Amino acid sequence: MGDAGQSEPAYKTLANELRSQIVAGKYAGGVRLPTEVELSQEYALSRQTVRRAFLELVTEGAVYRVPGRGTFATENAGQYLRQLGSIEDLMNLSTDTEMQVLESPARRVDLEAAGRLRLDTDVVYRIVFQRFHDGVPFVVTTVSWPEPVARLVIDAPEVEQGAISDHTMIGLLEPHLADPIEECAQSITATTADATTADRLGCPVGHTVLRVDRLYTDSRGRAVELAVSHFLPEHYTYRVTLRRSGI
Repeated sequence: MGDAGQSEPAYKTLANELRSQIVAGKYAGGVRLPTEVELSQEYALSRQTVRRAFLELVTEGAVYRVPGRGTFATENAGQYLRQLGSIEDLMNLSTDTEMQVLESPARRVDLEAAGRLRLDTDVVYRIVFQRFHDGVPFVVTTVSWPEPVARLVIDAPEVEQGAISDHTMIGLLEPHLADPIEECAQSITATTADATTADRLGCPVGHTVLRVDRLYTDSRGRAVELAVSHFLPEHYTYRVTLRRSGI
């Protein structure tokens, strides 16, 4: 793990290893994770490196630390957890998940999507993709774009059917926009999986899923993307930190 030629920092490699062990259930039921000293000796790493790995896991909510007792996996640590509070957080899904395109961008008549994108036409471009964490599919997303926006990325290899990458759609799109994405209006509801969604997520038809709708607008207030996602609740936890105003 400590080889100088590895492609990522040692603390990230250790964090990934611990994360995989947590997901596999090694530390379920209140079992304490190894201490910094134990991990430092086991993986031949400095305690500072181990501490950074723990900090990453604490920040994402995979573990919590109890002074004098040790470090423990959170109750939902077997799920994919992402704390979101900004547009940048949404773009950073690409850091630890993988996207596979199920349907490449195609021109479609969609009255609902066109209306939500505030278009003066009923035509949108739609792309459907799946996202994986550690090889497990946890969400299927349908993205609708206005035609001028779709034209910016429609020929990119990352949006071809079957393409696999670590991109997010807004991360792929924004460098080509004249004005940056400034706002995301989000709604979350519980619903059930239809036959197509169930097949793609590997769950039964009628299974409860989490629907998350996100409408992205640029700095001039123009809608540039509508993303409708269906998440498997057993593989995904959504967390937002709320703070009092004025503090």
